[in-house]
Amino acid sequence: MLEGVKVLDFSQYLAGPTVTRLMAEMGADVIKIEQAPGGDPSRMLPAIKNGRSGYFVQQNRGKKSLCLDFSKPESMELLKSLVPKVDVVLENFGPGVMEKRGLDYPSLKKLNPRIILASISAFGKTGPLSHKVGYDLIAQGFAGIMHMTGAPDGPPMPVGLGMADVSSGVHAFAAIGYALFHRERTGVGQHIDISIKESLYHMHEANLQVNSITNGEFVPLRFGAHHPLVCPCGVFTGPPGSLVVLVLDRQWASLTRAMGRPELEKDPRLATSPDRGKNRVELIAIIEQWMAAQGTDDAVIKVFEEFRIPSAPVMSIIDTLAHRYFKARNMVRKVKNPLL
Repeated sequence: MLEGVKVLDFSQYLAGPTVTRLMAEMGADVIKIEQAPGGDPSRMLPAIKNGRSGYFVQQNRGKKSLCLDFSKPESMELLKSLVPKVDVVLENFGPGVMEKRGLDYPSLKKLNPRIILASISAFGKTGPLSHKVGYDLIAQGFAGIMHMTGAPDGPPMPVGLGMADVSSGVHAFAAIGYALFHRERTGVGQHIDISIKESLYHMHEANLQVNSITNGEFVPLRFGAHHPLVCPCGVFTGPPGSLVVLVLDRQWASLTRAMGRPELEKDPRLATSPDRGKNRVELIAIIEQWMAAQGTDDAVIKVFEEFRIPSAPVMSIIDTLAHRYFKARNMVRKVKNPLL
């Protein structure tokens, strides 16, 4: 879909490289600009084998690389000579870096009026905190994600992956696509300003809605394994493992039949979603007792699938690598690399 689109990629680590990884997979010609002598710092992130980082390869395969000493005038001249020949410029530098080097949007636009510049930064290019730097972990804390993760009586917890960086990368990837579409219709480029914090804040739904609608009566807080307002909604103890189940009003009758407990459908304590949330401790015990009687997690899932109950086993990352679903969807692939 992006064959013929040329990208000048100044980004490092994860957020920016996520954008151009997706663009490269869709056929774009990506030129990754790295600063001498070390290049993208993610080249040295663990684990390293034969001098090459698996992290770097995963995010940057399929791109061309150009390493320059940015302190030399001829490097800047070379970069500026490339700008008229590309469609998109991407950067995730700290505040003021692109401006200092004459590569900010007004400067790029003079060289190429149709250019699309996508900037990813911790707090965005405008606002009272635009001067601050930050990483994924900082974003998780500031955007309220940590506040909503973990046990209610425990400390806030980070999510164990680069959620903020990848989310902001996907936001930028989508925005670039629409900017290219807009340029096709109008001939006009764009400056896209993506904040890592806002990409995470975008994920809040009931946490904000319910607080607003109840005039502050509901105060969102991390709830651990089970949702405080909706039940069943959470992680259940299966025969040997853990299973995640979410049943809303439309699936409630099916769940009672799946468990062989149709009388529960009309039980006044469980009649509505708020009722089930209020009496969730008792309901969770009923469900887990039924699960235990099935013998295996697979047996539980088989019954749930028969009755169209949204559910899945809680799998480890290692489990996913061998699972037929991820293989069939081409999500897990082997990539040849001469050193790795």
